Amino acid sequence: MRILLIAMRMCSVAMFLATCGLAIGADWPQWRGPNRDGKSSETGLLAQWPSSGPRLVWKADRLGTGYATVAVSNGRLFTAGERDKESFVTALSESDGKLLWTAPLGKAGAPGWGGFAGPRCTPTVDGDRLYSLGQYGELVCLEVATGKEVWRKNLVTDFGGSVPEWGYSESPLVDGNHVLCTPGGKKGAVVALNKMTGEIVWQSKEFTDEAQYSSLVPTSMGGTRLCVQLTMASVAGISLDNGTLLWRAARKGAVAVIPTPVVRDDYVYVTSGYNIGCNLFRVSGGQSGFQVQQVYANKVVANHHGGVVLVGDHIYGHSDSQGWVCQELMTGKAVWSEKSKVGKGSILYADGHLYLREENKDKSSIVLIEATPAGYKEKGRFEQPNHSGKEAWPHPVIANGKLYLRDQDLLFCYDVKGN
Repeated sequence: MRILLIAMRMCSVAMFLATCGLAIGADWPQWRGPNRDGKSSETGLLAQWPSSGPRLVWKADRLGTGYATVAVSNGRLFTAGERDKESFVTALSESDGKLLWTAPLGKAGAPGWGGFAGPRCTPTVDGDRLYSLGQYGELVCLEVATGKEVWRKNLVTDFGGSVPEWGYSESPLVDGNHVLCTPGGKKGAVVALNKMTGEIVWQSKEFTDEAQYSSLVPTSMGGTRLCVQLTMASVAGISLDNGTLLWRAARKGAVAVIPTPVVRDDYVYVTSGYNIGCNLFRVSGGQSGFQVQQVYANKVVANHHGGVVLVGDHIYGHSDSQGWVCQELMTGKAVWSEKSKVGKGSILYADGHLYLREENKDKSSIVLIEATPAGYKEKGRFEQPNHSGKEAWPHPVIANGKLYLRDQDLLFCYDVKGN
């Protein structure tokens, strides 16, 4: 009875805080947040920014060259970069940005043309361990507290993968006792490892597409646990239990296929740039067999790599031809678009608002707008200081009332909590 009373009191306190509009924080332990959907559950955040933008709490440096964003867990931040011909993982204090440790990740450099050097993958935190992937395929498991290496694998030499043109860019997925990633190739596009030892559990022998740049999304369909992956050739659902290919839909991309799929119930939404556009698929069936049917394909959203988010019944994100767009998920129809107020970039959602990060080389505007199909409604903006002169590709992150912006060697922490 006493335990029940304590639980009831804790629930009441949580409800009181929510109704009072006080900020309720949440960690961001992996790529695109706790659910890999680009959305934060936090409330009580600023609904309007001052003319100068939210308050800068701290700035950290010496993160190295690279495009990885941050993971936030239990008072620590984690990201990856390179310096002096070596890639490394960095841990920082969440409270002040002070360096806690660095650990070797793998080979440094810029795969492909364009000179885009450094890791692209966001570390994934799971309890007392962290998993990080380098641009050339080195996958490491590290102790969260110390950075000590636990085990190491290579997606190319160990699993038959081949480095994509611009390097491996996916962020590892932890599911139960397994850690998953996409080496691509004839041995199996997706591999699941024992997260404690690195030993192989399964490899998706029926699904052998080459790796692109998207990250796996876990879900359940028809009573079956699976993960969804997007490649240059297809969208597919793979069993999380044994790696069986459960369903696949042909979907041809161009040049580079990057954005992470969006999954709602039995529907899978994908988009990519280079004039390809977006598709919605419906998956039906279950353990006795799955079927997949395309609902629509259009070019309302052709997202290069800034990602899209689903809020309510609408998709929000940047389209190469339309600017920032709101689109009906189920019909594919465009609701509104805005090209003039903020340039191409990345997006996240929190507390009724969308945070847009412009990616321009010479400047990077960060813009707050309402997440509404009623139109583009701006609630504040500011310019990131100390711009690196390179594309601001790392996605913004919100954790525990703070907004984080990575730009190469620098990381900025802003206070976005309401009063």
